[in-house]
Amino acid sequence: MKTYDMSLLTKKIYESSAQLFSLTTLREHLGLEKSGSLYKIVNRLLESGVLIKIERNKYCLKNYTHSDYSISNFIYEPSYVSFESALSYYGILSQFPYEVTSATLGQTRSKEFNGKKYGYYHLKKSLFWGYVKEDNYLIADKEKALADQLYLASKGIKKIHLDEYNLLLINKSKLKLYISKYPQTSQFKKTIANLIN
Repeated sequence: MKTYDMSLLTKKIYESSAQLFSLTTLREHLGLEKSGSLYKIVNRLLESGVLIKIERNKYCLKNYTHSDYSISNFIYEPSYVSFESALSYYGILSQFPYEVTSATLGQTRSKEFNGKKYGYYHLKKSLFWGYVKEDNYLIADKEKALADQLYLASKGIKKIHLDEYNLLLINKSKLKLYISKYPQTSQFKKTIANLIN
């Protein structure tokens, strides 16, 4: 059975400049072929405090410096930061949300990691657009974040209090265009009525 120099493997991880790792990326960075060896090494890296387990097959460096938004994208893929988190990021919502909120093609779910809550809300594929890459994460643009929030509010999933929003930062014609791409249910029309008139 092959033995591995843990200090050399740890050095490889730090030299990779990555801070978030799946099992696949760990295997690549460490140059390992066998899964059995990989699992043993990952366990040793966890025990020694080099890595922290985020969830099954997802890890980060103990002293990671990525933003919560990067972690959010990494935990549940595909996803992009939206709703209250993106609106707060752009200064449209003055309150800072207690959870990082994201849109996903997957099922609605939540996850807690390192004392922070991450919420993921399902959007169908036809609504999964309008995001940009910032640093190392995906985030909805201002108008898309508001449109996503309005849409889920119309379904009773989210709440919206427009008096808490600085709508002067929103491009209204772009918002109208975005809103036109959502299902035009009577509840959605009612939710957006005061906003776009």
